[in-house]
Amino acid sequence: MREDVRSCVERVNSRVSVTLDFWTSFEQISYMSIVAKWIDESWSFQKILLDVCHIPFPCGGSEIYETLVKVLKMYNIDDRVLSCTHDNSTNAMHACHTLKEDLDSREVGPFCYIPCAARTLNSIIDDGLRTTKPVISKIREFVLVMNSSLEISEDFIQLSTAYQEGSWKFPLDASTRWSGNYQMLDIVRKAGKSVDAIIRKYEGSLGNKFLLNSAEKNAVNFMHSYLEPFYKTINNICTSKVPTIGLVLFFMDHIAEITASCRDSRHSPDLLKNAAEEMAKKIRNYNNLVCNTFTYMTAILDPRIKIELLPETLNLGNYLEEARAHFLRNYSAVHFPLSTGGYNSVQDIEDKGSVSFAEEIARKKRRASINSASIDELTQYLSEPPASIPTDVLDWWKVNSVRYPRLSMMARDFLAVQANSVAPEEIFFSRGDESDKQRFCMPHQSTQYMLCIKSWNQSGVKLKYKSTEIDYERLMELAAAAENGHFGDKS
Repeated sequence: MREDVRSCVERVNSRVSVTLDFWTSFEQISYMSIVAKWIDESWSFQKILLDVCHIPFPCGGSEIYETLVKVLKMYNIDDRVLSCTHDNSTNAMHACHTLKEDLDSREVGPFCYIPCAARTLNSIIDDGLRTTKPVISKIREFVLVMNSSLEISEDFIQLSTAYQEGSWKFPLDASTRWSGNYQMLDIVRKAGKSVDAIIRKYEGSLGNKFLLNSAEKNAVNFMHSYLEPFYKTINNICTSKVPTIGLVLFFMDHIAEITASCRDSRHSPDLLKNAAEEMAKKIRNYNNLVCNTFTYMTAILDPRIKIELLPETLNLGNYLEEARAHFLRNYSAVHFPLSTGGYNSVQDIEDKGSVSFAEEIARKKRRASINSASIDELTQYLSEPPASIPTDVLDWWKVNSVRYPRLSMMARDFLAVQANSVAPEEIFFSRGDESDKQRFCMPHQSTQYMLCIKSWNQSGVKLKYKSTEIDYERLMELAAAAENGHFGDKS
Protein backbone atom coordinates (compact mmCIF):
# COMPACT_ATOMS: atom_id res chain seq x y z
CA MET A 1 0.00 0.00 0.00
CA ARG A 2 2.78 2.42 0.87
CA GLU A 3 4.32 1.72 -2.54
CA ASP A 4 1.19 3.20 -4.14
CA VAL A 5 1.64 6.38 -2.12
CA ARG A 6 5.38 6.51 -2.80
CA SER A 7 4.71 6.19 -6.52
CA CYS A 8 2.25 9.09 -6.31
CA VAL A 9 4.75 11.33 -4.50
CA GLU A 10 7.63 10.45 -6.82
CA ARG A 11 5.63 11.72 -9.80
CA VAL A 12 5.51 15.21 -8.30
CA ASN A 13 7.74 17.47 -10.42
CA SER A 14 7.96 20.44 -8.05
CA ARG A 15 9.34 21.14 -4.60
CA VAL A 16 7.36 19.70 -1.69
CA SER A 17 6.45 21.33 1.61
CA VAL A 18 5.62 19.33 4.73
CA THR A 19 3.66 19.99 7.91
CA LEU A 20 4.05 18.33 11.30
CA ASP A 21 1.42 17.67 13.94
CA PHE A 22 1.90 16.01 17.33
CA TRP A 23 -0.30 14.37 19.95
CA THR A 24 -0.18 11.93 22.84
CA SER A 25 -2.57 8.97 23.13
CA PHE A 26 -4.33 7.65 26.21
CA GLU A 27 -1.49 5.12 26.44
CA GLN A 28 0.92 8.08 26.79
CA ILE A 29 2.53 7.31 23.43
CA SER A 30 3.72 10.31 21.42
CA TYR A 31 2.89 10.50 17.72
CA MET A 32 3.80 12.74 14.81
CA SER A 33 1.91 13.03 11.52
CA ILE A 34 3.83 14.19 8.45
CA VAL A 35 1.84 15.62 5.53
CA ALA A 36 3.31 16.52 2.13
CA LYS A 37 1.79 19.39 0.15
CA TRP A 38 2.41 20.70 -3.34
CA ILE A 39 0.79 22.39 -6.34
CA ASP A 40 0.45 20.23 -9.44
CA GLU A 41 0.92 21.22 -13.09
CA SER A 42 -2.77 22.10 -13.47
CA TRP A 43 -2.47 24.51 -10.52
CA SER A 44 -4.46 22.36 -8.12
CA PHE A 45 -3.42 22.10 -4.49
CA GLN A 46 -2.49 18.55 -3.44
CA LYS A 47 -1.69 16.96 -0.10
CA ILE A 48 -1.08 13.49 1.21
CA LEU A 49 -0.31 12.00 4.61
CA LEU A 50 3.15 10.44 4.42
CA ASP A 51 3.09 8.70 7.76
CA VAL A 52 1.93 8.62 11.37
CA CYS A 53 5.01 7.87 13.44
CA HIS A 54 5.60 6.87 17.02
CA ILE A 55 8.18 9.24 18.52
CA PRO A 56 10.49 7.16 20.75
CA PHE A 57 11.32 8.24 24.30
CA PRO A 58 12.36 10.85 25.37
CA CYS A 59 10.46 12.41 22.43
CA GLY A 60 12.92 15.30 22.07
CA GLY A 61 14.23 17.24 19.09
CA SER A 62 16.74 14.57 18.05
CA GLU A 63 14.09 11.82 18.07
CA ILE A 64 11.72 13.97 16.00
CA TYR A 65 14.50 14.82 13.54
CA GLU A 66 15.56 11.20 13.06
CA THR A 67 11.95 10.07 12.58
CA LEU A 68 11.24 12.88 10.10
CA VAL A 69 14.35 12.24 8.02
CA LYS A 70 13.57 8.53 7.86
CA VAL A 71 10.15 9.27 6.36
CA LEU A 72 11.48 11.86 3.90
CA LYS A 73 14.08 9.39 2.65
CA MET A 74 11.53 6.59 2.45
CA TYR A 75 9.56 8.72 -0.04
CA ASN A 76 12.70 10.00 -1.82
CA ILE A 77 11.88 13.64 -1.14
CA ASP A 78 14.65 14.46 1.35
CA ASP A 79 16.38 16.52 -1.38
CA ARG A 80 13.15 18.15 -2.61
CA VAL A 81 11.58 19.41 0.60
CA LEU A 82 11.30 23.20 0.56
CA SER A 83 9.77 23.96 3.96
CA CYS A 84 8.47 22.44 7.15
CA THR A 85 5.68 24.04 9.19
CA HIS A 86 5.70 22.86 12.80
CA ASP A 87 3.45 23.14 15.86
CA ASN A 88 5.53 25.85 17.63
CA SER A 89 6.89 23.42 20.22
CA THR A 90 10.53 23.74 21.24
CA ASN A 91 11.32 20.14 20.32
CA ALA A 92 9.82 20.51 16.83
CA MET A 93 11.79 23.73 16.28
CA HIS A 94 15.03 21.99 17.27
CA ALA A 95 14.27 19.11 14.92
CA CYS A 96 13.57 21.48 12.01
CA HIS A 97 16.71 23.49 12.75
CA THR A 98 18.79 20.30 12.61
CA LEU A 99 17.12 19.36 9.32
CA LYS A 100 17.95 22.78 7.89
CA GLU A 101 21.61 22.39 8.90
CA ASP A 102 21.66 18.99 7.20
CA LEU A 103 20.07 20.25 3.97
CA ASP A 104 22.25 23.37 3.89
CA SER A 105 25.39 21.26 4.25
CA ARG A 106 24.28 19.13 1.30
CA GLU A 107 23.46 22.25 -0.76
CA VAL A 108 20.21 20.75 -2.04
CA GLY A 109 18.50 24.15 -2.18
CA PRO A 110 16.76 26.56 0.17
CA PHE A 111 14.85 25.25 3.18
CA CYS A 112 12.91 27.09 5.85
CA TYR A 113 10.92 26.03 8.91
CA ILE A 114 7.90 28.05 9.91
CA PRO A 115 5.83 28.28 13.11
CA CYS A 116 2.12 27.59 12.84
CA ALA A 117 0.24 30.89 12.48
CA ALA A 118 -3.09 29.44 13.68
CA ARG A 119 -1.56 28.11 16.89
CA THR A 120 0.20 31.44 17.43
CA LEU A 121 -3.02 33.39 16.90
CA ASN A 122 -4.88 31.02 19.23
CA SER A 123 -2.26 31.57 21.93
CA ILE A 124 -2.49 35.34 21.43
CA ILE A 125 -6.27 35.23 21.84
CA ASP A 126 -5.96 33.11 24.99
CA ASP A 127 -3.91 35.93 26.51
CA GLY A 128 -6.66 38.37 25.59
CA LEU A 129 -9.36 36.22 27.15
CA ARG A 130 -7.47 35.46 30.35
CA THR A 131 -8.99 38.29 32.39
CA THR A 132 -12.54 37.36 31.36
CA LYS A 133 -12.21 33.57 31.66
CA PRO A 134 -14.21 33.43 34.96
CA VAL A 135 -17.10 35.31 33.34
CA ILE A 136 -16.93 33.13 30.22
CA SER A 137 -17.05 30.00 32.40
CA LYS A 138 -20.20 31.29 34.11
CA ILE A 139 -21.85 32.01 30.75
CA ARG A 140 -20.80 28.60 29.41
CA GLU A 141 -22.45 26.81 32.32
CA PHE A 142 -25.67 28.68 31.58
CA VAL A 143 -25.44 27.85 27.85
CA LEU A 144 -24.94 24.16 28.63
CA VAL A 145 -28.14 24.26 30.69
CA MET A 146 -30.02 25.78 27.73
CA ASN A 147 -28.51 23.21 25.33
CA SER A 148 -29.75 20.37 27.52
CA SER A 149 -33.30 21.68 27.99
CA LEU A 150 -35.66 21.89 25.03
CA GLU A 151 -38.09 23.99 27.10
CA ILE A 152 -35.50 26.60 28.10
CA SER A 153 -33.93 26.79 24.63
CA GLU A 154 -37.34 27.31 22.98
CA ASP A 155 -38.16 30.02 25.50
CA PHE A 156 -34.87 31.72 24.72
CA ILE A 157 -35.56 31.63 20.97
CA GLN A 158 -38.99 33.20 21.51
CA LEU A 159 -37.59 35.91 23.79
CA SER A 160 -34.70 36.79 21.49
CA THR A 161 -37.17 37.12 18.62
CA ALA A 162 -39.47 39.33 20.71
CA TYR A 163 -36.55 41.52 21.83
CA GLN A 164 -35.11 41.53 18.28
CA GLU A 165 -31.82 40.14 19.59
CA GLY A 166 -31.00 37.94 16.65
CA SER A 167 -31.63 34.38 15.55
CA TRP A 168 -29.99 31.61 17.59
CA LYS A 169 -29.68 27.97 16.61
CA PHE A 170 -29.39 25.30 19.28
CA PRO A 171 -27.32 23.61 20.48
CA LEU A 172 -25.03 26.63 20.85
CA ASP A 173 -21.29 26.09 20.55
CA ALA A 174 -20.09 25.70 24.13
CA SER A 175 -16.64 24.30 23.36
CA THR A 176 -13.59 25.68 25.14
CA ARG A 177 -11.97 26.56 21.83
CA TRP A 178 -12.04 30.03 20.31
CA SER A 179 -15.41 29.48 18.61
CA GLY A 180 -17.07 28.55 21.90
CA ASN A 181 -15.42 31.31 23.91
CA TYR A 182 -16.46 33.96 21.41
CA GLN A 183 -19.98 32.50 21.32
CA MET A 184 -20.21 33.09 25.10
CA LEU A 185 -19.29 36.76 24.69
CA ASP A 186 -21.53 37.06 21.65
CA ILE A 187 -24.70 35.82 23.28
CA VAL A 188 -24.40 38.20 26.26
CA ARG A 189 -23.47 41.16 24.05
CA LYS A 190 -26.21 40.60 21.48
CA ALA A 191 -28.96 38.89 23.50
CA GLY A 192 -28.41 40.24 27.00
CA LYS A 193 -32.09 40.95 27.68
CA SER A 194 -33.08 37.43 26.69
CA VAL A 195 -30.36 35.90 28.86
CA ASP A 196 -31.48 37.89 31.91
CA ALA A 197 -35.14 37.07 31.26
CA ILE A 198 -34.46 33.33 31.06
CA ILE A 199 -32.38 33.34 34.25
CA ARG A 200 -35.13 35.16 36.15
CA LYS A 201 -37.90 32.98 34.73
CA TYR A 202 -36.16 29.79 35.83
CA GLU A 203 -34.67 31.21 39.01
CA GLY A 204 -36.46 28.53 41.05
CA SER A 205 -34.49 25.73 39.40
CA LEU A 206 -31.35 27.59 38.32
CA GLY A 207 -30.91 30.06 41.15
CA ASN A 208 -29.39 33.45 40.43
CA LYS A 209 -25.78 32.32 40.09
CA PHE A 210 -25.84 32.91 36.34
CA LEU A 211 -26.82 36.60 36.58
CA LEU A 212 -23.99 38.90 35.54
CA ASN A 213 -23.33 42.05 37.54
CA SER A 214 -22.64 45.38 35.84
CA ALA A 215 -18.85 44.99 36.05
CA GLU A 216 -19.01 41.57 34.40
CA LYS A 217 -21.28 42.87 31.64
CA ASN A 218 -18.93 45.79 30.99
CA ALA A 219 -15.99 43.38 30.77
CA VAL A 220 -17.90 41.26 28.25
CA ASN A 221 -18.80 44.30 26.14
CA PHE A 222 -15.23 45.63 26.09
CA MET A 223 -13.74 42.23 25.27
CA HIS A 224 -16.32 41.46 22.58
CA SER A 225 -15.63 44.76 20.81
CA TYR A 226 -11.88 44.22 21.05
CA LEU A 227 -12.01 40.64 19.74
CA GLU A 228 -14.49 41.21 16.92
CA PRO A 229 -11.71 41.91 14.36
CA PHE A 230 -10.03 38.68 15.55
CA TYR A 231 -13.29 36.86 14.86
CA LYS A 232 -13.44 38.24 11.31
CA THR A 233 -9.77 37.49 10.72
CA ILE A 234 -10.12 33.88 11.85
CA ASN A 235 -13.18 33.35 9.67
CA ASN A 236 -11.29 34.70 6.66
CA ILE A 237 -8.28 32.46 7.32
CA CYS A 238 -10.47 29.39 7.85
CA THR A 239 -12.60 29.95 4.73
CA SER A 240 -9.73 30.85 2.40
CA LYS A 241 -9.24 28.20 -0.27
CA VAL A 242 -5.46 28.59 -0.05
CA PRO A 243 -4.37 30.49 3.09
CA THR A 244 -0.96 31.47 1.74
CA ILE A 245 1.93 32.80 3.80
CA GLY A 246 1.32 36.23 2.25
CA LEU A 247 -2.36 36.32 3.15
CA VAL A 248 -1.79 35.07 6.70
CA LEU A 249 0.99 37.62 7.31
CA PHE A 250 -1.34 40.31 5.95
CA PHE A 251 -3.95 39.36 8.56
CA MET A 252 -1.39 38.97 11.35
CA ASP A 253 -0.16 42.49 10.62
CA HIS A 254 -3.75 43.72 10.99
CA ILE A 255 -3.97 41.96 14.37
CA ALA A 256 -0.70 43.60 15.42
CA GLU A 257 -2.10 47.04 14.57
CA ILE A 258 -5.29 46.42 16.57
CA THR A 259 -3.33 45.17 19.57
CA ALA A 260 -0.91 48.12 19.51
CA SER A 261 -3.78 50.59 19.19
CA CYS A 262 -5.58 49.09 22.20
CA ARG A 263 -2.41 48.99 24.28
CA ASP A 264 -1.53 52.62 23.54
CA SER A 265 -5.00 54.13 23.77
CA ARG A 266 -5.76 56.12 26.93
CA HIS A 267 -9.42 55.14 26.53
CA SER A 268 -8.75 51.40 26.88
CA PRO A 269 -9.58 49.91 30.31
CA ASP A 270 -6.70 48.42 32.25
CA LEU A 271 -7.90 44.85 31.69
CA LEU A 272 -7.57 45.36 27.91
CA LYS A 273 -4.27 47.27 28.13
CA ASN A 274 -2.67 44.47 30.14
CA ALA A 275 -4.01 41.81 27.82
CA ALA A 276 -2.89 43.75 24.74
CA GLU A 277 0.65 44.05 26.09
CA GLU A 278 0.95 40.27 26.50
CA MET A 279 -0.57 39.73 23.07
CA ALA A 280 1.86 42.19 21.48
CA LYS A 281 4.84 40.27 22.87
CA LYS A 282 3.71 37.06 21.17
CA ILE A 283 3.10 38.88 17.90
CA ARG A 284 6.63 40.30 17.99
CA ASN A 285 8.05 36.86 18.70
CA TYR A 286 6.13 35.39 15.76
CA ASN A 287 7.35 38.16 13.46
CA ASN A 288 10.93 37.53 14.54
CA LEU A 289 10.57 33.87 13.56
CA VAL A 290 8.91 34.37 10.17
CA CYS A 291 10.47 37.56 8.82
CA ASN A 292 13.25 36.45 6.46
CA THR A 293 14.04 36.29 2.76
CA PHE A 294 12.30 32.95 2.38
CA THR A 295 8.90 34.12 3.63
CA TYR A 296 9.37 37.38 1.72
CA MET A 297 9.68 35.41 -1.53
CA THR A 298 6.65 33.32 -0.61
CA ALA A 299 4.56 36.39 0.22
CA ILE A 300 5.30 38.47 -2.88
CA LEU A 301 4.37 35.53 -5.14
CA ASP A 302 0.80 35.84 -3.87
CA PRO A 303 -0.64 38.21 -6.53
CA ARG A 304 -3.02 39.70 -3.93
CA ILE A 305 -0.13 40.77 -1.70
CA LYS A 306 3.00 41.47 -3.76
CA ILE A 307 5.03 44.26 -2.14
CA GLU A 308 2.18 46.70 -1.57
CA LEU A 309 0.47 44.71 1.21
CA LEU A 310 3.55 43.29 2.92
CA PRO A 311 3.93 44.04 6.64
CA GLU A 312 6.61 46.64 7.31
CA THR A 313 8.56 44.11 9.36
CA LEU A 314 8.94 41.96 6.22
CA ASN A 315 9.39 44.65 3.61
CA LEU A 316 13.12 45.21 4.00
CA GLY A 317 15.17 46.63 1.15
CA ASN A 318 17.68 43.81 0.75
CA TYR A 319 15.01 41.11 0.66
CA LEU A 320 13.90 42.06 -2.86
CA GLU A 321 17.41 41.79 -4.26
CA GLU A 322 17.94 38.47 -2.50
CA ALA A 323 14.64 37.21 -3.92
CA ARG A 324 15.67 38.36 -7.40
CA ALA A 325 19.01 36.60 -7.05
CA HIS A 326 17.31 33.38 -5.96
CA PHE A 327 14.92 33.58 -8.91
CA LEU A 328 17.74 34.10 -11.42
CA ARG A 329 19.90 31.39 -9.88
CA ASN A 330 17.22 28.71 -9.68
CA TYR A 331 14.47 29.49 -12.19
CA SER A 332 15.80 31.71 -14.98
CA ALA A 333 16.95 28.78 -17.12
CA VAL A 334 16.56 25.52 -15.23
CA HIS A 335 13.10 24.75 -16.56
CA PHE A 336 13.75 25.94 -20.13
CA PRO A 337 16.39 24.04 -22.16
CA LEU A 338 18.36 25.62 -24.99
CA SER A 339 15.91 24.46 -27.65
CA THR A 340 13.23 26.71 -26.15
CA GLY A 341 15.41 29.73 -25.60
CA GLY A 342 17.06 28.68 -22.35
CA TYR A 343 20.74 28.27 -21.62
CA ASN A 344 22.36 24.87 -21.20
CA SER A 345 25.38 25.24 -18.88
CA VAL A 346 26.30 21.56 -19.36
CA GLN A 347 27.04 22.26 -23.02
CA ASP A 348 29.48 24.98 -22.01
CA ILE A 349 31.39 22.54 -19.82
CA GLU A 350 31.51 19.83 -22.47
CA ASP A 351 32.53 22.24 -25.26
CA LYS A 352 35.01 24.27 -23.24
CA GLY A 353 38.11 24.88 -25.33
CA SER A 354 36.57 23.56 -28.55
CA VAL A 355 34.04 26.26 -29.50
CA SER A 356 34.85 29.13 -31.78
CA PHE A 357 35.45 32.68 -30.62
CA ALA A 358 32.19 33.75 -32.28
CA GLU A 359 30.23 31.00 -30.48
CA GLU A 360 31.62 32.13 -27.11
CA ILE A 361 30.36 35.65 -27.82
CA ALA A 362 26.98 34.27 -28.93
CA ARG A 363 26.59 32.23 -25.74
CA LYS A 364 27.40 35.25 -23.56
CA LYS A 365 24.70 37.21 -25.35
CA ARG A 366 22.22 34.35 -24.87
CA ARG A 367 22.96 34.31 -21.14
CA ALA A 368 22.48 38.07 -20.93
CA SER A 369 19.22 37.79 -22.87
CA ILE A 370 17.92 35.05 -20.55
CA ASN A 371 18.82 37.02 -17.42
CA SER A 372 17.23 40.15 -18.85
CA ALA A 373 14.03 38.29 -19.73
CA SER A 374 13.92 36.75 -16.26
CA ILE A 375 14.44 40.08 -14.56
CA ASP A 376 11.71 41.54 -16.74
CA GLU A 377 9.31 38.80 -15.62
CA LEU A 378 9.80 39.62 -11.95
CA THR A 379 9.89 43.37 -12.53
CA GLN A 380 6.78 43.30 -14.70
CA TYR A 381 4.90 41.12 -12.19
CA LEU A 382 5.71 43.40 -9.25
CA SER A 383 5.00 46.57 -11.24
CA GLU A 384 1.36 45.63 -11.74
CA PRO A 385 -1.17 46.39 -8.97
CA PRO A 386 -2.12 43.48 -6.68
CA ALA A 387 -5.18 41.40 -7.47
CA SER A 388 -8.22 41.81 -5.22
CA ILE A 389 -8.24 39.80 -1.98
CA PRO A 390 -11.11 37.47 -3.08
CA THR A 391 -9.02 36.38 -6.10
CA ASP A 392 -8.32 32.65 -6.34
CA VAL A 393 -4.51 32.61 -6.24
CA LEU A 394 -4.09 29.30 -8.06
CA ASP A 395 -6.52 30.29 -10.82
CA TRP A 396 -4.66 33.59 -11.21
CA TRP A 397 -1.35 31.81 -11.75
CA LYS A 398 -2.93 29.23 -14.03
CA VAL A 399 -4.09 32.02 -16.32
CA ASN A 400 -0.94 34.14 -16.03
CA SER A 401 1.69 31.38 -16.21
CA VAL A 402 1.91 32.02 -19.96
CA ARG A 403 2.95 35.61 -19.26
CA TYR A 404 5.39 34.55 -16.53
CA PRO A 405 6.65 31.08 -17.49
CA ARG A 406 9.76 31.17 -15.29
CA LEU A 407 8.26 33.04 -12.36
CA SER A 408 5.26 30.69 -12.35
CA MET A 409 7.60 27.75 -11.71
CA MET A 410 8.89 29.52 -8.62
CA ALA A 411 5.31 30.34 -7.59
CA ARG A 412 4.32 26.67 -7.82
CA ASP A 413 7.08 25.78 -5.39
CA PHE A 414 6.68 28.60 -2.90
CA LEU A 415 2.90 28.99 -2.76
CA ALA A 416 2.71 25.42 -1.43
CA VAL A 417 4.59 26.54 1.70
CA GLN A 418 2.15 26.34 4.58
CA ALA A 419 1.41 29.04 7.15
CA ASN A 420 -0.33 26.47 9.39
CA SER A 421 0.70 23.03 10.56
CA VAL A 422 -2.94 21.84 10.59
CA ALA A 423 -6.22 23.09 9.13
CA PRO A 424 -7.03 26.34 11.05
CA GLU A 425 -10.58 25.21 11.79
CA GLU A 426 -9.17 22.32 13.84
CA ILE A 427 -7.50 24.89 16.10
CA PHE A 428 -10.33 27.39 16.40
CA PHE A 429 -13.53 25.39 16.09
CA SER A 430 -15.16 22.46 17.88
CA ARG A 431 -14.40 20.02 15.08
CA GLY A 432 -10.89 19.95 16.50
CA ASP A 433 -12.30 18.36 19.66
CA GLU A 434 -13.60 15.41 17.65
CA SER A 435 -10.26 14.91 15.93
CA ASP A 436 -8.42 15.06 19.26
CA LYS A 437 -10.79 12.55 20.88
CA GLN A 438 -10.45 10.14 17.98
CA ARG A 439 -6.66 10.19 18.02
CA PHE A 440 -6.43 10.10 21.80
CA CYS A 441 -8.53 6.94 22.03
CA MET A 442 -6.86 4.93 19.26
CA PRO A 443 -4.90 1.89 20.45
CA HIS A 444 -1.22 1.84 19.53
CA GLN A 445 -1.42 -1.22 17.28
CA SER A 446 -3.98 0.36 14.94
CA THR A 447 -3.22 4.11 15.05
CA GLN A 448 -0.82 4.20 12.13
CA TYR A 449 -2.69 2.05 9.62
CA MET A 450 -6.15 3.44 10.41
CA LEU A 451 -5.12 7.10 10.07
CA CYS A 452 -2.88 6.51 7.04
CA ILE A 453 -5.32 4.38 5.06
CA LYS A 454 -8.17 6.79 5.82
CA SER A 455 -6.13 9.77 4.61
CA TRP A 456 -4.84 7.97 1.52
CA ASN A 457 -8.35 6.91 0.60
CA GLN A 458 -9.63 10.48 0.99
CA SER A 459 -6.74 11.75 -1.15
CA GLY A 460 -7.91 9.55 -4.02
CA VAL A 461 -4.97 7.17 -3.95
CA LYS A 462 -6.01 3.74 -5.22
CA LEU A 463 -4.59 1.40 -2.60
CA LYS A 464 -3.94 -2.23 -3.36
CA TYR A 465 -2.93 -5.20 -1.29
CA LYS A 466 -1.65 -8.20 -3.25
CA SER A 467 -3.16 -6.68 -6.44
CA THR A 468 -6.59 -6.25 -4.82
CA GLU A 469 -7.98 -2.76 -4.40
CA ILE A 470 -8.80 -1.93 -0.79
CA ASP A 471 -12.33 -0.97 0.25
CA TYR A 472 -11.59 1.45 3.08
CA GLU A 473 -15.15 1.65 4.41
CA ARG A 474 -15.37 -2.13 4.68
CA LEU A 475 -11.93 -2.25 6.30
CA MET A 476 -13.05 0.24 8.97
CA GLU A 477 -16.18 -1.80 9.64
CA LEU A 478 -14.06 -4.90 10.20
CA ALA A 479 -11.65 -2.97 12.41
CA ALA A 480 -14.52 -1.66 14.54
CA ALA A 481 -15.99 -5.15 14.81
CA ALA A 482 -12.62 -6.53 15.89
CA GLU A 483 -12.26 -3.88 18.61
CA ASN A 484 -15.76 -4.66 19.88
CA GLY A 485 -14.98 -8.37 20.04
CA HIS A 486 -17.43 -9.35 17.28
CA PHE A 487 -14.96 -10.17 14.52
CA GLY A 488 -15.85 -13.49 12.99
CA ASP A 489 -19.14 -13.77 14.93
CA LYS A 490 -21.37 -16.16 13.00
CA SER A 491 -24.55 -15.45 14.92
